Amino acid sequence: MNKWIKMFTKESSLIPLMAILLGLLFGALVMLMGGYNPIKAYLALFNKVFGDLYNFGETIRQITPLIFTGLSVAFAFRTGLFNIGAEGQFIMGSLGAVYIGTQFSLPWYIHAPLAIVVGGIMGGLWGAIAGYLKAKRGVHEVITTIMLNWIALFFTNYVVANFLRAPGQQRSEMIQPSASITLNWLSQVFDNARLHLGTLIALLAAIVFYIILWKTKQGYELRAVGFNPHASEYAGMNVSKNMINAMLIGGIFSGLGGAVEVLGVFKYQSISAGFPGYGFDGIAVALIGANTPLGVVLAAILFGILTFGAPGMKLGAGVPVEVIRIVIASVIFFVAASGIVKSIFSLFKRGKEEVLEK
Repeated sequence: MNKWIKMFTKESSLIPLMAILLGLLFGALVMLMGGYNPIKAYLALFNKVFGDLYNFGETIRQITPLIFTGLSVAFAFRTGLFNIGAEGQFIMGSLGAVYIGTQFSLPWYIHAPLAIVVGGIMGGLWGAIAGYLKAKRGVHEVITTIMLNWIALFFTNYVVANFLRAPGQQRSEMIQPSASITLNWLSQVFDNARLHLGTLIALLAAIVFYIILWKTKQGYELRAVGFNPHASEYAGMNVSKNMINAMLIGGIFSGLGGAVEVLGVFKYQSISAGFPGYGFDGIAVALIGANTPLGVVLAAILFGILTFGAPGMKLGAGVPVEVIRIVIASVIFFVAASGIVKSIFSLFKRGKEEVLEK
């Protein structure tokens, strides 16, 4: 118990909490300037999320893909890479899962796991392309991952439109029931909210993230290459291989997110002109979560609550949904500008010490 108390009262934990608080305060200030009541708005937001079982269940559903994409981006950050391509990896994971889900008829205990695994592999391989180009050709991963996002979107649209399309629909056929990962009994408990097994898989993925990076030799090499690739190469590590592996593993997390979203929520893949947005939100989640697995899970919960509760602010307090984006952006700003938060934290700490000395 004392270990947990110490962990949450460490400066590294308190600073993100202060950043979130400052972001919420800044959002309140923006609302006041716009003539809105921030207390009423925040109460409406929390009422939307926690007011009934259905909305609470849907909030959990909203949080799940954010955990996956947050882990994907955070894993790359930890290994010295900047993965902007979680969006494309997420889409490719969806495509892999929907292909297996619609084209095969298998027992449920094989069908659903196979679709999830294929989705993860598709996302991983998509990420590995950027890793390969970075390691072997020196092409910066920011450029390649951005372009790969667009390629993934239009490639998926092409495959769905020409090979998987349902007659008269702008989407694929529905997946076979044996590929579904919906938890019907849990959905009924939460008034038919779209809850699924992917939430549990997301939490397991966070544990796997921790084990890989901090408990294995491969993880040590990945972090070492991230800190200093030249020193790592001098120490005998294969820098190129580790860069590719880092993007591969990061892509697997996003691919799994796309797979469980298709298999657990929509049951089909849409022909879409735009991105679902989970990959880009994953960047913010990773930043707020300080690139740690526990931090990513907590940040995804915060991000999911703010995102899902935003319509409640509009209905309950008349606040435009765009304001919630200002709040989220403020939180990210204060997390990124940790120097400002540390200065404020130091002032509080110094004041407390002076009071104790007196």
